[in-house]
Amino acid sequence: MPISRMDYLLGAAQGIVSWLALSRAQSAGIDSTIGEIIGKALIAGPLAGVLGLYLMTAIYFRLGKRAGGTAARDHVFHVLAYSGVPMLASLAIWLVTALIAGRATFIQAPRADQEPFVALLLRLQFIAHVVLIGWSLLLQVMGFSEVERLPTRRAFALWILGQVIVMLAIMVLWILILSVGGGAVPPPG
Repeated sequence: MPISRMDYLLGAAQGIVSWLALSRAQSAGIDSTIGEIIGKALIAGPLAGVLGLYLMTAIYFRLGKRAGGTAARDHVFHVLAYSGVPMLASLAIWLVTALIAGRATFIQAPRADQEPFVALLLRLQFIAHVVLIGWSLLLQVMGFSEVERLPTRRAFALWILGQVIVMLAIMVLWILILSVGGGAVPPPG
């Protein structure tokens, strides 16, 4: 099945959710308005999400071939895109939470004077986000197992190896950015 518009839309949604999660991890709500945070997520998130799909597809396609898998590149892309369907629910939860809780949605450490309802809402949003990410990752492993025609254990090992490679690539990229920029860019997280 060729890559479709839906694959790209799902990748864009994954990128937006990742940007919102990064904004919380960096406590962007302290210095930025909700509009600025969501605006940046809507501009940079889709591009990052789609580029991330292409990067992950390249890594998992090559790993799958080395592991004896039989999937075409488009199938790997499709698995990565559609495993992000739970991120659509997460995106909706992020937006509703931001609408209700405001800037507190994007502050990592809760304030002591926070209303109990807002504190509960933020905790529930975080738990929902983690559960939906777990569901997405489970779908990736199951999808790789199916399209690569590999046992689930082997597909899980392939998935873990791919995650390690991506983390190493991100670390190398940050080191390069820091060395070129003279340390002006803060590391992620």
